[in-house]
Amino acid sequence: MEYNKYKQLIAELGKHFYNLGWVSGTGGGISIKDGNNIYIAPSGVQKDRINPEDIFLVNLNGDVIEKPLNDLRISECTPIFLEIFKTNNSGAVIHSHSVNTVLVTDLFEDYFICKNLEMQKGIEGYGIFDELKVPIIENTSKEYELVGSIIKAIKDNAKTKAVLVNGHGIYVWGNSWEQTKKHAECYDYLFKVEIERRKLL
Repeated sequence: MEYNKYKQLIAELGKHFYNLGWVSGTGGGISIKDGNNIYIAPSGVQKDRINPEDIFLVNLNGDVIEKPLNDLRISECTPIFLEIFKTNNSGAVIHSHSVNTVLVTDLFEDYFICKNLEMQKGIEGYGIFDELKVPIIENTSKEYELVGSIIKAIKDNAKTKAVLVNGHGIYVWGNSWEQTKKHAECYDYLFKVEIERRKLL
């Protein structure tokens, strides 16, 4: 197989996020956009065991351009990834099942809200003293059924770089894979701070 840096990168990120506890089991998803090409991790595969040759390549319409030689299925998150790319012209989208992203939806209702935290600066468009908000939507039995609610949340909250799904996890995006990774890490930190803060009250 010809070397492809994005396929290699998704395999590396899968291992990294697995080690963080964000994509245990076969949960979570990773996608990176390069022009009109979108690279997406497969469904039903443990993210720490993804190989570059397991990655799908699709266009913005979801047409498969390249697929693995094995019988892998493309990520269940694909319809959501594609709509986020179309809506925000983002460079990458990450779906995490981090414990912090799940627990924080039990502490807040329609929005996660924080203020005066240094790590807010890691989210594009926010400073330390701004009020940072992340919309929370209700979960569905099938991943693709989230599309409408996620896109509505994005359109109603133009500044957000993430959407939380109640009892499920988070979708995070950015202008590039580097920024998306940074956003995911900063959001997770902010969620953890608020979770730990509640224990002190």
